[in-house]
Amino acid sequence: MADFVRYQRTDNVAVITLDNPPVNAFSPGVAEQLYSRLDEATEDAAVEAIVLIGGGRTFTAGADIKEFGKFVSGEKSPSNSLSRVISRLEDCPKPVIAAIHGTALGGGLEVAMGCHYRVAGASATVGVPEVKLGLIPGAMGTQRLPRLCGIARAAEMCATGIMVAAREAWETGILDEIVDGDLLPDAISFAQAIVASGDTPRKTRDIDDRLGDPAENAASIERLKQQLAKRTRGQIAPAMAIQAVEAAATLSFDDAVKREAELFQECLHSEQCKGLIHIFFGERAVGKVPGIDKATARRSIETAAVVGAGTMGGGITMAYVNTGIPVVLKEIDQERLDKGLERIRKTYATSVKRGRLTSEEVERRMELISPTVDYQALSEADIIIEAVFEGMALKEQVFGELDEVAKPNAILATNTSTLDIDRIAAATKRPESVIGHHFFSPANVMKLLEIVRGKASSDDVIATSMDMAKRLGKIGVLVGNCFGFVGNRMFGPYQREAQFLLEEGADVEQVDKVLFDFGLAMGPLAVSDLAGIDVSWRIHQEIKDSIPDGMRNSLVMDKLYEMDRYGQKTAAGWYRYDGREPIPDPIVEELIEKTALEAGITRRAIADDEIIERTMYALANEGARLLEEGIALRSVDIDVVYVYGYGFPAWRGGPMMYADSVGLKKVYDRVCHFQESQGFWWEPAPLLKELAESGGSFRDYRG
Repeated sequence: MADFVRYQRTDNVAVITLDNPPVNAFSPGVAEQLYSRLDEATEDAAVEAIVLIGGGRTFTAGADIKEFGKFVSGEKSPSNSLSRVISRLEDCPKPVIAAIHGTALGGGLEVAMGCHYRVAGASATVGVPEVKLGLIPGAMGTQRLPRLCGIARAAEMCATGIMVAAREAWETGILDEIVDGDLLPDAISFAQAIVASGDTPRKTRDIDDRLGDPAENAASIERLKQQLAKRTRGQIAPAMAIQAVEAAATLSFDDAVKREAELFQECLHSEQCKGLIHIFFGERAVGKVPGIDKATARRSIETAAVVGAGTMGGGITMAYVNTGIPVVLKEIDQERLDKGLERIRKTYATSVKRGRLTSEEVERRMELISPTVDYQALSEADIIIEAVFEGMALKEQVFGELDEVAKPNAILATNTSTLDIDRIAAATKRPESVIGHHFFSPANVMKLLEIVRGKASSDDVIATSMDMAKRLGKIGVLVGNCFGFVGNRMFGPYQREAQFLLEEGADVEQVDKVLFDFGLAMGPLAVSDLAGIDVSWRIHQEIKDSIPDGMRNSLVMDKLYEMDRYGQKTAAGWYRYDGREPIPDPIVEELIEKTALEAGITRRAIADDEIIERTMYALANEGARLLEEGIALRSVDIDVVYVYGYGFPAWRGGPMMYADSVGLKKVYDRVCHFQESQGFWWEPAPLLKELAESGGSFRDYRG
């Protein structure tokens, strides 16, 4: 076994160094080695104090998340090795000082809290982010943390997973000292001062003067619950984290630790934990593209240009300048250009108002934008992103013009959300340099970037695009070229079923509420109003000639378009609007009922379960086709697209993992039922049939 923990002695202080790059995680064997090193220091008569420090760039990021994945899957049973070593630290008869640089996260902070004292560099941060994986701290962290910083602050940290900077951690009692110099020598000096004082090592578990007043704690906890009600809607781990922290004030330490363990196990074996861990690893998996590795050449990107200063173009421009990349922003005339710049400035002004940016930072970013109405100004850009109106003829025209002015090695990217990348690339003499960069609105905020590979897109353009996504703070997912790519191709059947359900008897609020309660950020009709019914109508016009004969179409949306009800932008769509607040509109309900009657559709009561099944299984069935066709590399790619681009609840793991959790046999049977009762458009994907009959899963499918 590798040597993960180093030991040395400096005068009367033992220095134990965690050395498990890159983040000193407690992988198998690390806790056991640390335990042995503690024994060695305890038995060494020349040692009067111990400093525990991390090697490399950080103290320790805590438990190895790969191990959590094995626990969740049942591959391994959880061990108590981390709790055992923390108790050993706390029970050590010699003072133990945690010297923290970088981060002390999760189990890392729990280890530090098991030490008698904690000193940290000024740039260090601490936190217990387990809730982001559907867990709570499971190595007595919910019990020691409130003994250092109080019930209210500990509950907030455990329930939200926030990171706390060193200064604040010191002010709240988590840290004992902040050092500005070289951490290790200062930590050794601190340890020697403790020895010289003659103080008995202080056990965190015995501190009770910071637990606070019960009435004040209750009021703080209630405020926290109200704050979290919307932000963590549907999730169980935040509430359980609060329960565990509350136990610190009502139970003995040992009994509260048992309660923490019960709550931890409940979280660990929940579907929510499985879903969040799936997405955690999915974010990393999507960056691994067969044939694209570190050795693949990249193109240099130091300057960018954006064509189109509308909502998307402005957001893309902000995404680039936010990372310090200068942008030439082009529009067809000065009036539209000025409106686009004003929209960008207003967005930044909101950030200033909320305290996220200073006025000086805004001005620095605005100075990186060079507005123009002249194509020739784009001639030196390393990458040009087209963000014009979603119409093939216009995009072909733009790319033909870009081909004339762009320098030879420039990447030409289209922000199209549905259209054929190959046809767009064919408008140029350099199809190998053309690729899709499908940003999601608002582009300066949303984390997803669908990177669409055309048949001619070169490996270096793909590799550069994947790197560019990271540089912009996005999660880049490489997808193949088809109408709608991954996200919008699946979104079509999802919206189709939502609107068919209305015609068959559901009402707008019911459909949206059921799916909102399921965990989605917005219901499908509210999303349609936000995106613009006129946008959906135009997209439908692009593909109407390819719709199969006999295919049922949603009838109401076209009528809303004819009534100029485009959604939020016109204050009326599926809902009417007071600002951004959706208000159910009797006019729409009357329109739905009348349309159904004219079409001969018999309306009926629609159960909530049917709404979930028809929308979720439509997603999964179309996702199965994307996997078969190779448009999506892996099912987790689809899940990541939906979590970060479409507001699918991460704690459900994405639509494909959700289908796996339901059971593909059940999903397949219901899809067959809907095919019989609804129509041929519900035909099961061959892959869904294959996996259902073989007992397989989307997650394990490798093509």
